[in-house]
Amino acid sequence: MNDQHPQPQSRPEADRLSRRRLFSLAAAVGSATALGSLPAFAASAPPVRPASSPMRAPGRTTEMWYRVPADAGAMIEQALPVGNGRLGALVGNDPGHELLHLTDATLWTGGINDQLDADGQFPYGREDFGSFTLLGNVSVELPDHELSAVSGYRRSLDLAQGVVSSRYTRSGVVYERTVFASRPDDVVVAHFTQRGGGHYTGSIALDGTHGESTSADAHRAEIFLADSFANGLRYGAVVLAYSRSGKVSTDGGRITFTRCADLTVVISGGTDYAPDAATGYRDPAVDPLVLARTKARDATAATVTELLHTHVADHRALFGRMSVELGSSTPRQRALDTWERLQARTAEGDPDPELEAMYLQFGRYLMISGSREGLPVALQGLWLDGNDPDWMGDYHTDINIQMNYWMAGRAGLSSCFDALTDYCLAQLPSWSELTRAHFNDPANRFRNSSGRVAGWTVAFSTNIYGGLGWWWHPAGNAWLCNSLWEHYEFTQDRAHVARIFPMLKGACEFWEARLLTTTVTDAATGERREVLIADGDWSPEHGPQDTKGNTYVQEVVRDLFLHFEEACALLGRDARYGATVAAMRKRLYLPEVSPTTGWLQEWMSPDNLGETTHRHLSPLIGLFPGDRIRPGAVSDELLDGATALLRARGMESFGWANAWRAMCWARLKNADNAYQLVVNNLRPSVSSSNGSSMNLFDIYQVEEDRGIFQIDANFGTPTAMLEMLLYSRPGHIELLPALPDAWAGSGSVTGIGARGGFLVDLSWRAGRVREARIHSVGGRTTEVSFAGRTRKVGLRPGGSVTLRTF
Repeated sequence: MNDQHPQPQSRPEADRLSRRRLFSLAAAVGSATALGSLPAFAASAPPVRPASSPMRAPGRTTEMWYRVPADAGAMIEQALPVGNGRLGALVGNDPGHELLHLTDATLWTGGINDQLDADGQFPYGREDFGSFTLLGNVSVELPDHELSAVSGYRRSLDLAQGVVSSRYTRSGVVYERTVFASRPDDVVVAHFTQRGGGHYTGSIALDGTHGESTSADAHRAEIFLADSFANGLRYGAVVLAYSRSGKVSTDGGRITFTRCADLTVVISGGTDYAPDAATGYRDPAVDPLVLARTKARDATAATVTELLHTHVADHRALFGRMSVELGSSTPRQRALDTWERLQARTAEGDPDPELEAMYLQFGRYLMISGSREGLPVALQGLWLDGNDPDWMGDYHTDINIQMNYWMAGRAGLSSCFDALTDYCLAQLPSWSELTRAHFNDPANRFRNSSGRVAGWTVAFSTNIYGGLGWWWHPAGNAWLCNSLWEHYEFTQDRAHVARIFPMLKGACEFWEARLLTTTVTDAATGERREVLIADGDWSPEHGPQDTKGNTYVQEVVRDLFLHFEEACALLGRDARYGATVAAMRKRLYLPEVSPTTGWLQEWMSPDNLGETTHRHLSPLIGLFPGDRIRPGAVSDELLDGATALLRARGMESFGWANAWRAMCWARLKNADNAYQLVVNNLRPSVSSSNGSSMNLFDIYQVEEDRGIFQIDANFGTPTAMLEMLLYSRPGHIELLPALPDAWAGSGSVTGIGARGGFLVDLSWRAGRVREARIHSVGGRTTEVSFAGRTRKVGLRPGGSVTLRTF
């Protein structure tokens, strides 16, 4: 996620942490009780089949479509994604060569990676730290269906239903295929049909990408592979095919089919990963191949229509929680396919509101597809086109994993946030032990001057085995905790606070041991006072690595302390330590405006010690995602200093950095700048620039033929768009705080989340609110404002009120 990361390296196998020690740590934080039940990565409940069809026609803002298939050599930029939160696939849709890159979110190399090197870093390579990697490639060969032999080709992704489809005509016959990843049945399904008396003849292959061999079941049309990594993780994958006509059988390690009027391909896979430090992140009772074959075979007990309807009903239950209309596009724009629209939007500069709404909905689609009761969304989400994703496809703790989940509560997808909570709680025993054992290692440049260490923290990179990579990131614990707390602000779920309480307390204990006392002089009064500042640290990826009292750290630790105090009061727990934390919070140094630059200081220095246009906005974290710095809440001097720093950072950067800038401009109610940054991310990605690829993945094109996919922009940009439509904090909702002219004519959004425990349905015309319906999901009182006028609202949980005048 940054250009300063070390290159992957290898090292001898590290000594493993004591399993007894990890088990005791897990018990200490209550892994079986306080943390709640861990997600089931292996078993799944029998699917509930809908009584009626949930299928709907595609909408103008919920269908992406194309006139050509994906190039097999550019799948990450052109293929369409499907996923059920665990299994994912990139779908190429070539008529004669259907290709699916298959992934399982738990398929990781590496391990706990529990030793620092001589430079004080955790090793960061594919063998030690580990990497997300492909499960396999599934291909369906149709030799007489080459692209040159067909006409009327069209492929699409229906965001509202979670279905990839393609259609073409050959010799007067219309051929159609449908691909989806079902969460209820835990399989990927590809279904081939035709209209007009045609048939399919060809073969299916399952190719491993780690040197595995593919085997076949002699009694049914089924092929499979199974193996294990050097870290002991076992995995397996299976492909099963059947037809109501023609012949389907195995031939060596392939499935062959002849003269089939229809063909159904069912794919599953899995590993023996378990999110439990005490068992070494393995479930010894699971045989991944047996489980995958069982799920695939169970799916064949239902008809394809039942599988499809079950999947669509499950998907729509989440996707349908929000609708977005930002205005009407022109008939000419609607006639263009999605890639043509992206190009026209940039070349002509005309707003395309339906395309922009589609981009927002695509982000929601990716969240539903990638974050469902399993592992959270990492750098590339659930989708790969090879075994060497940049930065290992890992979980970065200095912006990326947090940005991935800023959208969830705002976009009607709070349940998708649970994967992040589960991940943090599952890793906490390992993170705690690594902190105890290694944070004060003499090689660690960030070690505590006090010589004491307590609680837990993380490195810049984390993996699914409790392992850390690259440098320590001391403030990463506070930022993760603040993200977990914000989920409570949207949901008002006290049980969630009880689950994360051990994390909040452990992070506070870490900072109690780390903060230093120093004396500062008030520039206005000359008064000297003692304050608490963070020990030597790095403003993430920027400037010197040994400065004290960095603005980023001071802000996130302040919020951590405040949230712990609120948690103690809410749960009626640990009042004495809550008072200790409150006392520390009141003594924390808070950043000032530099008399030299006029900017909010990034370091406790009037000088700029880094790059003016650096991609990270770490010193502005109090503006977003925090909101201590906001119009009307701080002095004009501080607000002007934050604005000046944001302006200096510029309007051109990586997609995720553009998204963060857009959120900050939205908080400052600058609609023009916020909208321009959204538009910047909608530009087609070309050589050496950032933008959207054909499939709308955010791509940084480092070379002409190599782009890097970073999914956080696909989540961050929709977050910025929602912030432009609604700002909230507990007790306050502001409607249309940064509505751009391009959307001002008329529009609506339903189901937008507001902190304090509310959902809002909002419509507007000519830039003015027409109607706002406030629905409580746990909140009781809030004020609702628009254009300087405010209404107070009181509701019982589950109640709603409609406001029509301001």
